[in-house]
Amino acid sequence: MAAVEALLDERPYLDRGRVGSWGWSGGVQMTLNAMFRYPDVYHVGIAVAFVSDQRLYDTIYQERYIGLPADNEEGYRLGFPITHAAGLEGDLLIIHGTGDDNVHYQSTEQLVDKFIELNKTFELMIYPDRSHSIDEKENTKRHLHGLMTDFLHEKLPPNTNFAPQP
Repeated sequence: MAAVEALLDERPYLDRGRVGSWGWSGGVQMTLNAMFRYPDVYHVGIAVAFVSDQRLYDTIYQERYIGLPADNEEGYRLGFPITHAAGLEGDLLIIHGTGDDNVHYQSTEQLVDKFIELNKTFELMIYPDRSHSIDEKENTKRHLHGLMTDFLHEKLPPNTNFAPQP
């Protein structure tokens, strides 16, 4: 967030009202945390095949960065995007394959459940029987990338009224 704000301050031709982020897999944790914790900065996000709660993911990957859950319960809790889901204010598209054997589909279900509990609006696209790469079956990649492109065009259209400050 600090880097994005510094960049926006440094480059007046960038539009503060049109900041978005997207990620796939581990990169989505950053997108979700950014959107949930800094909704005044991040307005649009796309989350593909993501981890909403590190306890649902490969322990050796998580433990390498934040230690054992028993030794760092607060670090794990604060790192979970789902912990901060109440902060969602922008437009979010969630995408996941039901056959993902790397980041289990359960992660999406838990975040969706949390959004329902919090009465948050979001968009969801499920790809049946697709893995973590969401590339199985005819036309899948084209559909996926078209979906993401259309979402960004709809939610972050060109601002023809934007006039950068000198």
